[in-house]
This record gives sequence, structure tokens and C-alpha cells, in this order.
Amino acid sequence: MKSYRKELWFEVPTRRAFINITSDVERALAESGISEGLALVNAMHITASVFINDDEPGLHEDYERWLEWLAPHEPVSRYRHNANAAREDNGDAHLKRQVMGREVVVAITAGLLDLGTWERIFYGEFDGHRRKRVLVKMIGE
Repeated sequence: MKSYRKELWFEVPTRRAFINITSDVERALAESGISEGLALVNAMHITASVFINDDEPGLHEDYERWLEWLAPHEPVSRYRHNANAAREDNGDAHLKRQVMGREVVVAITAGLLDLGTWERIFYGEFDGHRRKRVLVKMIGE
């Protein structure tokens, strides 16, 4: 069995963003030489997410509105995290990450990511302006 590990790094200039990283994961798969197995893709930061869904701008706007409704950024004083952590204003980002998820696992079949017709892999950023990483770990033959 083979194992392959790669880190993807992101520094998003905005507070929040959804970035399609499917091609990055596909490149890692090609580098791995694995044709049958599993790919784990996970955000290695507590205010970022990895999830699978459609790459449709209206859906991304819906996510943005829905997440802001669930956990509004302001007023930042509403979150105990912001009061307890020195100079933090990202209590909402932790909650948004929890809702959107930490990781995805995708089957690898015949050397390709075995995704549904419209499925794409996304990096979700909820507290940007600093460098963060995504782990891609693949195992298989």
C-alpha cells in the first residue's frame, strides 16, 4: 500500500471565501501514483473548512448569507471566545467551520477522484488574512 501526503497553503485576502481546490487535489493524486484508494482532504486550522458541493455562485452566496445568519460576525462582543482570547474577533469563524466541516474523504478509482457529476472540493475560509494549510493524504495502490 502506498501513502502520499501534501500540504496546500492559502492566504485569503478577504475575511471569508470559498475556493474550489478540486484541481489541486487532482494534481496531488497524479503526483501520488495511486490508482485505487482513498483521499482525505482536511483543513488544518480551526477557522477554515473543507467540504464538497456544487461550484455554483448562487449557492456560494446562499452559504454566505446562511452562515452569517447562523453566526453573525458582528457584534463581536456576542462571543465569549472573543472576550476570553486576547484581541480575537473570530468567534463566528469557529462556529461557521463547525457547520461546514473539517474534512472530506473521496474514493480514488482508476486514478481519478470518484466525485459525483457536480461535486467539487472546496476550501472554506472564515477568518482570512493569514496563511493556513490544507492536508491532502492519500492511501492505496
